[in-house]
Amino acid sequence: MTQNSTPKSPVSLLGLGAMGTALARAWLAAGHPLTVWNRTPARAEALAAEGAKVADSAAAAVAASGLVVVCLLDDDSVGAALDGVDLAGKDLVDLTTTTPARARARAAWAGERGARHLDGGIMAVPPMIGVPEAGGYVFYSGSRELFELHRPALAAPAGTEYVGEDPGFAALHDVALLSAMYGMFAGAAHAFALIRREDVDPVAFAPLLADWLAAMTRGVHGTAAQLKSGDYTAGVVSGLAMQVAGTPTFLATAEEQGVSPELIRPYFELMRRRLDVGSGEEELTGVVDLLLR
Repeated sequence: MTQNSTPKSPVSLLGLGAMGTALARAWLAAGHPLTVWNRTPARAEALAAEGAKVADSAAAAVAASGLVVVCLLDDDSVGAALDGVDLAGKDLVDLTTTTPARARARAAWAGERGARHLDGGIMAVPPMIGVPEAGGYVFYSGSRELFELHRPALAAPAGTEYVGEDPGFAALHDVALLSAMYGMFAGAAHAFALIRREDVDPVAFAPLLADWLAAMTRGVHGTAAQLKSGDYTAGVVSGLAMQVAGTPTFLATAEEQGVSPELIRPYFELMRRRLDVGSGEEELTGVVDLLLR
């Protein structure tokens, strides 16, 4: 150890699926003493050969480190793995995909057992973990002080993005972004379906589609500004009335191509409903309000 080097904090990791294994390797590569546990012990064998200590129980893994990270299938799995485990004095970071309400409940659950809690939402796939240039990061929410304390360790696998004291905010940001992703994939699926039976090379079509989607994503900033100001007509380029008038062409093209409109018709119906109650000079922002129950 050199004079300027700092000992890396020990980490205990529960859960060695594809993401958990990627996290484990990133912590090992960064020099963190790592203890791992998985319900199926065989998944830990390769990591043991790479320097991880393998705990024979979740309780033993928790006892090994002050910083305990869980990355399991779902929130029920977290509860099952930690049932009866002594969490007093531990810092529990939950990277399991969950809902905002369940994240808040899990934070309260941890607090009742004497643990401090951070929730995390991973915005990456396993190959992006431990590869800074890949751009992956993790949302964190809960105690700012706790986040800052463990930030060096948490930053080893991927970038960090703190989104607030509310324990549910990491899950909320995670699911919101992933929901937008699936909406984009739905549009891309419809686009590919339209050309599927034609003499159009999907590989040649793909960069056109990707570039167009990338250009259109800039519109989210305008939507955000309109939502904040309440003025849905500010900076409008293509008014709602004009866009609604164009939707029959999209539906007719789908019919001609033998493609189901089930991925795009619901959005078109929301656009028309907004036109009925709003202004034709608005942008599409008003459909957001129609989604609120």
